Amino acid sequence: MRLFRSRYEQTAETHRTTTFEIFFDLVFVFALTRIVEFMAHPATAVTMGRGLLLFLLLWYSWSAYAWLGNEVRADVGLIRTGTLAAMAAMFVAALVIPNAWRSDSEGAVPAPLILALSYVAVRVLHVLLYLHVSASRQLSRTLRLVALPGAVGWLTLVAGALVGGGTAQTALWALAFAIDVGGGRFATRYSPWQLRSASHFSERHRLVLIIAIGEALISIGTGAGAEMTGWLLLAAALLGFAVAVSLWRLYFDRVAPAVEGALAEASDPRRGVIAADAYSLAHFPLIAGIMYVALGIEQVLATLIHATPTNVHGAVGMPGVVALYAGGALYLAGRTLVVRLATGRVPLLPLAGAAVLLVLLPVAALLPALAALALLVVVLAAQCTGERRWPGRLGQQPPRAGRPPPAPSGPVP
Repeated sequence: MRLFRSRYEQTAETHRTTTFEIFFDLVFVFALTRIVEFMAHPATAVTMGRGLLLFLLLWYSWSAYAWLGNEVRADVGLIRTGTLAAMAAMFVAALVIPNAWRSDSEGAVPAPLILALSYVAVRVLHVLLYLHVSASRQLSRTLRLVALPGAVGWLTLVAGALVGGGTAQTALWALAFAIDVGGGRFATRYSPWQLRSASHFSERHRLVLIIAIGEALISIGTGAGAEMTGWLLLAAALLGFAVAVSLWRLYFDRVAPAVEGALAEASDPRRGVIAADAYSLAHFPLIAGIMYVALGIEQVLATLIHATPTNVHGAVGMPGVVALYAGGALYLAGRTLVVRLATGRVPLLPLAGAAVLLVLLPVAALLPALAALALLVVVLAAQCTGERRWPGRLGQQPPRAGRPPPAPSGPVP
C-alpha cells in the first residue's frame, strides 16, 4: 500500500545508472574517506577493527539504495526527494565518523549518537520509500520481514551510542549490525528480492568500485599533504598509482565480465540470488580491501615525510603493513567469493595471490616503507600477468577458437 500519491517510474531491463545515483555514490565514498581518516589517527588494531565495523554499516546502507534504484528510478519524484534526504543523513554521519567513539563533547550532541541517528534515518527512509513503490505482495512481505530485525538493530545501535566509547559501544554496534544485516538476509531467504535490471545493478557496482579505487589515489594526497617533494615521495606516489591500476585491472579485465555474464544469463529467481550474494554480499570485501590498501599507502607516505635524518628508510610500522598486505589479500579473496557465488566455479589464482600476500606480510614489516610498497606492486603486477596467461585458473573458460569472448553487460567505465 502506498503511503501517499506520488509520481515514480519503475526500472526497466534496459535502465542504466543515472547521474543522480552517481551523486549518491560520491557521498558514500566521501564517508569512506572519513573512515580511512578515522583509522589513520592513530593506525592501531583497535581503530582498524572499528573502521571495518563502520564500513559494514555504511555498505549495507549503500546496498539498500542500490536495490531501491533497481526497483524504481532514483531520480524521479518522491524517490529522488527521499534519497536526497538519505544522502544528507549519510553526509552528516560521514562528518562525525572521526569522532565515532568519542562522547566527551561538552554542550553538543555526542558524535556517536549523531552517527547512530543518521544511520537510522537512512535505513528508515529506505524502508518507507520501498514500501511506497511496492507493486506486489511478495515485495511488501519482504520489506516487512527485513524491517522487523532492522528495527531491533537500530535500537541496539542507538543504545551503543548512548553508552558512549570503549568496548561496550563496539560490542553493541557489532550486535546491531549482526541483528540488522543477519536478520534481514535470513528473512529474504523466505521472501527473496527480485531484480528488475541486471545491467543497471552490475553497472552500479562497477561504478562504485571504481570510485572507491579512486580512494587509493586520494590517499596519496592525504598522506603527503603539502610535502610532495623529493624523489622518495614521488616514487612512493607512483607506486601508489601502480597499486590503484592493478586493483582496477584485477576486477575489470576478467572478473566483472564473467560475473555480469552469469547475472545476465540467469533465470529470474537465480538473478535475485546472484545479485544478493555475489554483489550485495561479496563486493563488501572488495571495497573493504581497497579501503585498507588506501590506509596503508597513506601510512607509507606519512612515514617517509616524518623520517628523521638518522632513519630515512624507516619501516612503515605493523598497522600500515597489515593494511597494505592483508587489505590486498582481502581484495583477492573477495574476487574469489564474487566469482564463486555468481558462476559456481572456484578461482585458484586469486586464492594463491592472497596466500602469497599473507606470507609476505612479516617480511614486509622488516622492509623500509618504500620497499614494502614496491613489493606489493610486484605481487599485484604478477597476479595480473598470471591471470592474463592462465584465465582458466581464474574460474573462466577460455574462449573457443573463432568465437569472441562474451562482452560485459554494460560499458566499462
